[in-house]
Amino acid sequence: MNFSALPTVVKNLLIINVIMFLLMYTGMGNIMGQSMTKLLGLHYFASPLFQPWQLVTHMFMHGGLGHLALNMLGLFMLGPPLEYRWGSQRFLTFYMVTGIGAGLLYSGAHAFEYFRLVELLSPAEVAEVKDRVVSQVWYTGYPEAMYDLGRLLSMPMVGASGALYGVLLAFGMTYPNVELMVFPLFIPIKAKYFVLILGGIAVAMAYINADGDNVAHLAHLGGMAMGYVMIRLWRHRDQRNFWQ
Repeated sequence: MNFSALPTVVKNLLIINVIMFLLMYTGMGNIMGQSMTKLLGLHYFASPLFQPWQLVTHMFMHGGLGHLALNMLGLFMLGPPLEYRWGSQRFLTFYMVTGIGAGLLYSGAHAFEYFRLVELLSPAEVAEVKDRVVSQVWYTGYPEAMYDLGRLLSMPMVGASGALYGVLLAFGMTYPNVELMVFPLFIPIKAKYFVLILGGIAVAMAYINADGDNVAHLAHLGGMAMGYVMIRLWRHRDQRNFWQ
């Protein structure tokens, strides 16, 4: 499928994501010295850097070229069949809701860690951490709990992965027996099994939570969970478009 033949929503999502990445990479999108990632990435709700619009804008920010390329390749390959079948309005609704749902689950899961750390610190220490998150001024000698809290409040989640995992689940539920060629093995695998494999990997990685792993596996699961709920609801209303 060439680019000009792509359906409207998929094509525009690809264009917007690439433009946003170029603005971020070149620094042209920075506002008053503030990076786009800081302004548009999704921060935890208790962070002084959190803004409501970040629940949407984080989907159009990416941490690097590889991150962008993988997400956009997934959208390019799996999005068009769904948009052609569902229609542009419904596909866009699905994409946005699964992306927002992924952000909500990811942030909600952080609440456990946030309250655990707050219980270890005094109100004055919590306030100091939040002040330093805003100023981005840190110093050595912090207690571990203050350092961990500062990291939690200052690191944003970025990327369309949550929405893409929702699209992946939708493709697997809509076209379960379509065979996909999986890079780099190039072995055909049915979509329904591919969804189960990636979902299982996300669950395992979220459970392991390895040090140095900055991938938002909970966001992947959130996108899939929200996508599953939406498709189950839609199937009651529209059997033709939501069963193979």
